[in-house]
Amino acid sequence: MDNSIFQVYEDEIQSLEEEIKVLSEKYEDSQQESTFFSEEQIQMSLKLLQTDSKQHQYSSDLKAQLETLETDLSFLMKLTGIHFTSHFRKTLEKTRNRTVRRHKLSGNCHALSFQVEFQLLETQTEENVTAVVTDLSIIMESGEDSDLSKFVSSTEKRGSLLTFFRSLSSYAEWYEHRRRTFLHFK
Repeated sequence: MDNSIFQVYEDEIQSLEEEIKVLSEKYEDSQQESTFFSEEQIQMSLKLLQTDSKQHQYSSDLKAQLETLETDLSFLMKLTGIHFTSHFRKTLEKTRNRTVRRHKLSGNCHALSFQVEFQLLETQTEENVTAVVTDLSIIMESGEDSDLSKFVSSTEKRGSLLTFFRSLSSYAEWYEHRRRTFLHFK
């Protein structure tokens, strides 16, 4: 009988340790700056702008624009829950009317992390510029959720980044609610 009581306590301790670990990871994620450029890169750019006398005239306008863009980015991250942690871009082909670039984005949305790789084909005509996503590859830790795996597969086939990010934001928010609810009943 005493062993069963100790086992219950040990199970509860283990459960609490796991919860502490998850909360610690969330706290660390929320403390990280989630922009395409690090603060050091932004500060370095601002210093370079201030040193050049020609650009010094425009630095206040550029600072204001930069602050506005940072505010907009922060608002969008709070609204959607999507935080980009890295972005890589490489130009594969460039001609007069056509440009092909390879992009690699990684980040997280609420508690779900993701990595997206794609090629962007930009075609320029006299009237406008069109961009088409090709070779879309989405990597997510879906675990046991087959619905998420099916969704990712169908999105990769269609090549629709907008659909992916819209759906990811909604799904991740409700995923987090479900997870907290099930933890409550444990």
